[in-house]
Parts: sequence; structure tokens; C-alpha cells
Amino acid sequence: MIIDRTHRWWAISSAVILVAAALLYIPYASSQAPKGGSWPGLAYGSAGFAMMLGAGLLGARKKVPVWRLGRAHTWMRSHVWLGLMSLPIILFHAGFAVGGGLTSVLMCLLVVVVGSGLLGTWLQHRVPARMLRDLPMETIYDQIDHVRAQLLTEADGLVADACGKLELEILTPGASPGGAARAAAHATAAALATIDRIDADESAPLREFYMGAVRPFVKRPQRAHPLADRAHATMQFATVRGLVPARFHGVVEDLEHICEEQRQLMQQSSMHTLLHGWLLVHVPLSLALLVLAVVHIVMALRY
Repeated sequence: MIIDRTHRWWAISSAVILVAAALLYIPYASSQAPKGGSWPGLAYGSAGFAMMLGAGLLGARKKVPVWRLGRAHTWMRSHVWLGLMSLPIILFHAGFAVGGGLTSVLMCLLVVVVGSGLLGTWLQHRVPARMLRDLPMETIYDQIDHVRAQLLTEADGLVADACGKLELEILTPGASPGGAARAAAHATAAALATIDRIDADESAPLREFYMGAVRPFVKRPQRAHPLADRAHATMQFATVRGLVPARFHGVVEDLEHICEEQRQLMQQSSMHTLLHGWLLVHVPLSLALLVLAVVHIVMALRY
């Protein structure tokens, strides 16, 4: 409710400001050729720069979260609306002329920054809701690699219990980096490799399917892998289920569930990249815009 009130307040305030700015611009543009160096032009330019500067304060607020300077959602609304309003105000300042040299660069930067900000706002509204709806197995993003290692260990254990010895490549913990989690995985693999193989003929389809398809996907999931497609994976697991006795069906189902969790982890990683990747464009260009705007102001006042 508080967020809705804040959003509504900013929407109304922004509309009032823009309407007032437009009404003042009409007689100004009718009486003379609009120029950034005129008094009305300077007023519009100062207001636009103040809006850009105010929007940029969100970055400082997020860098120092311990500051008790209002609610985070209030800062976010301020950032969005101030940034959005700065574009038409700066257009009033420039008389809707792009100009040349530094002014054209500034105008292009402003359009890209505002556009990327709107895209980011849309992503932050849509992506979390989609993740909540489509990823019931969502985990903490920083724990994804750890969860994947656990899934591999679990899958190895399931198949070894059902089919017997697994011929796995055993590496010493010091052979490659990975810390305690990877060392534990190597130790588990070494233990599984000592189990004698049982029911070789009956379990062969499951064993071969696991070693040839399931384990590579669980160990290093990639979108190009056949099991990354849910429909194709369902068909493959159904085929294997029909080739082995009923006592192995529980293992097949567990492996299918593990592959589904891996697919959801892949989708979560992609959505996380999408959710935060736009900042790689928005933040640097926003800083460049503010710096060049200061340069533009200094040059305009000096010359």
C-alpha cells in the first residue's frame, strides 16, 4: 500500500511538473528561437541537470545501505521518475535540437540511459514474478554451484546403489581448485568406484544412459545438451524406464527429478543475468552522462 501511494504521488507530481514546463515553454518558444544559453533555456537546463543528479543519488544510497535516509522503495521511485522527467526537461532546454559535438553525445547518452532505466524497471517488475511462478526449486543464487555439486553426488550414489561400481575419473583434491566441496565430491566418487557391479545385464541400459547422458548434464549443464529440453528429456527417461525392470523405476524417476532441478538452476542463472546485466550498460553510461554534463555546463558558462 505504501509503495502504491509513493508511485501514485510521483506519477501525479511528475505529470504536474511536465505540464507546467510545457505551458511555460510555449510562450517562450513563440517569442524567440529557443536556445540553451537564454534565461529560460538555462532554467530548463538547471532543472534537468538537478533531476539527473537526484536520480544518480540512488547509486550512493545503494552503496551505503546503512544510511537511514528513507525507505529503499522511495529512493527507487525517485530514481525512476526523476530520470524519466529529465529527458523532456532537457529537450526543452535544447529547444528540441540535438546540436553537434558534445551536446549531441549528451543527448544520445541521455536517451540510452533513460531507455535502459525503463528496461531495467520492467525487468525488475517481471523477472522476480516469473521466477516465483516458474521456478519452484529456486535456490540462493550464490549457492547454485554448491547445489549442483550436491546433485551430482546424489545422482552418483543413486546409480551406484542400483547398478554397482561406477567407473569414474578420480582426481586428487590438489589436482584442480575447488575447495572443500570439490574435495568431498572426489572422495565420494572414489568410494562409489569401489562398489562391486551387480545385475549387470538388467541395469546396463540405466547405467549406460546415466554415464553417457545424465551424468555429463548434471556435472556441467549446458543448453545444447539434449536433456536441457524438458520434452526431449521426458521421452528419453520414458525409453530407459521401459528397458529396465520395475525395481529400477524409482532410480529413473529420481534422476529425472535431478535433471529437472538442474534445468531450473540453469533458468535461474539466466534470469539472474538478465535481471542484473542491464546495469552493466545503465550504470557506466549514467556516470559518463553526469561527468560530461558537468563539462558541458562549465564550457557553456565559460565560453
